[in-house]
This record gives sequence, C-alpha cells and structure tokens, in this order.
Amino acid sequence: MNENITVLCYAKCGTCRKAEKWLKDKGINYTYRPIKEEPPTESELTEWIQASGLPIAKFFNTSGQLYREHNIKEKLKTLSSDKLTSILASDGMFVKRPVLLCNGQFKAIGFKEDEWEKLF
Repeated sequence: MNENITVLCYAKCGTCRKAEKWLKDKGINYTYRPIKEEPPTESELTEWIQASGLPIAKFFNTSGQLYREHNIKEKLKTLSSDKLTSILASDGMFVKRPVLLCNGQFKAIGFKEDEWEKLF
C-alpha cells in the first residue's frame, strides 16, 4: 500500500501510540492529524460511517470522559444519526481513535493489529 496515509490520533492515547509504533516498525510513512485540534467534520464522519458499514455507535470513544459526561450511551438509543454525527463532529474527543485514512478514504477505526496487517 503506497498510498497517502493519514492517522487521526490523540497524543495521550495509548492505543494511538501503539498504532504509531506499529506503523513506524513497518516502515510505513503517514501523516499525523491531531484529532483534538483538527477534529473530523460532519461531512467526513458521514462519509466514513457510510464507507465503513459500521453502526454510528462504533465511532464513539466509549471510554472517554466526554462520552460519560454527556450520557451518550442513552442518546445512542434515541437520537437520529444526523444528530449523533453532529455530536461526534463537535469535539474530536468524542471520536474513537485512531482513525486510519488512505488517500482520504476511510480504512479503519481503532487499532487492532491483525486488521491493520490485512490493510497493509
């Protein structure tokens, strides 16, 4: 895979650090996009959710403080996907990470070494 790779990460996230180490160990060049400072837009999220085929709930950082503070678990049951996408876009810390993009296209959310292995 010699595409333009972008990884949306949060510097203090252990999973993001593991993903970055994995990429470096494989000699894979990538662009780091800080998810807190440059959060995904609503249109990016809408595109990624559609491309992934995953339920929108999979895009939320369920272990995050914001997720708990805003009681997102309950909101997932009642709000429309448009409203949930708007919440995701409102703060990068709502979004599960890392997010892997290749040539701007969504490839993966979260880091599971075996899944990433298949992509590269």
